[in-house]
Amino acid sequence: MSVEPPSSGRPTGPPSGPLSGPSQPPSGGGPPSGPPSGGGQAPEPRRPWWRSVPRVALIATAVVAAVILAVVLTRPDGGGTGASDGGTSTSEGEVFLQPAADTGPDPFTESTAKESSASPVSPSPTEPARRNAVQGVQGGAPGLYGGTRNVASCDVEKQITYFQGAPDKQRAFASVARVDPPDVPAYLRSLTPVVLRIDTRVTNHGYSDGRATAYQAVLQAGTAVLVDDRGMPRVRCACGNPLSAPVAQQGAPKTTGDAWPGFEQSTVVAVTPASKPVDVFVMCEPDGEWFERHKGDTGKKDRRTEKPDKPSPSVSVTTPTSTTDTTSSEPPTSEPPSSDSGTSPEPPAPDTGTSSQPPPPPGDGTGGDTTDQAPAS
Repeated sequence: MSVEPPSSGRPTGPPSGPLSGPSQPPSGGGPPSGPPSGGGQAPEPRRPWWRSVPRVALIATAVVAAVILAVVLTRPDGGGTGASDGGTSTSEGEVFLQPAADTGPDPFTESTAKESSASPVSPSPTEPARRNAVQGVQGGAPGLYGGTRNVASCDVEKQITYFQGAPDKQRAFASVARVDPPDVPAYLRSLTPVVLRIDTRVTNHGYSDGRATAYQAVLQAGTAVLVDDRGMPRVRCACGNPLSAPVAQQGAPKTTGDAWPGFEQSTVVAVTPASKPVDVFVMCEPDGEWFERHKGDTGKKDRRTEKPDKPSPSVSVTTPTSTTDTTSSEPPTSEPPSSDSGTSPEPPAPDTGTSSQPPPPPGDGTGGDTTDQAPAS
């Protein structure tokens, strides 16, 4: 009896012998559903890399480091401190010497100074000098500032025009002056143009990379500045830079730049705010005549006045304790007359007292107190 093969051509049962090759893994590539026959244990599956604790920790550390580095390198100030937090463009402890007519580094505007001459004067100490002390002069002291009667030392309207054409600089200036940018013109018009009669320590602010950069400076006597109603220098006219009170430092600062003839570190002063607003500044002309200038006036209302009893501003010697602008009390009025003897280039009022300080040479204007210089508080 014959059996015909099935028409489909498929085998109808298991093969008659063993398979010729090893069995193939499932097409899905996953692990077998059960242990293989033969009693052996299945190999442990390989864990993904992201489940490795050491590797995750290493990668996380690298990411954090990269983020920190990116933040530091992309900060606008390059990782340093800006003007608002005391950053300087000079090394710590250095003070830049700026002659009266010198524009200086990184100016905000072109020069708007109309004059840079004044009769120099030496401050009169009210008490003996101390180590690391500071000479502070009240902003409303008669004779602290000078100029020419009926002549403004600075062209305020010209400076306003410069800022109107440079909005970025106006914003940077406003950040130091602590006013809104649109209020800069009104702020400048509220200041009084004067000329320094004493080498004066300030915090100057240049303009660089779209921001104000602060540095410590000494402005030469004869520098045209704008002062506020407390007598504080707020703008240097030769460069349009905003000014603020100097920052206290440890020990005597190191000066950089070119010193002018007659410069003495011991005679540099720092202006301290007057205890109340100053309505009228008593100023001295280069020829020795005296006049009054109302605050915020450009010289149109100037009028002659009598020479003050103490034409040389008195200074108070104190130890700096702060780096911010503070209002201090008026200098003592009961100091002995000897504190003014021989300290003014003009002949002083009759005075029979003696002073422990030797008088300066005639016309020098740089002698006087020998206090070790330190920044103002």
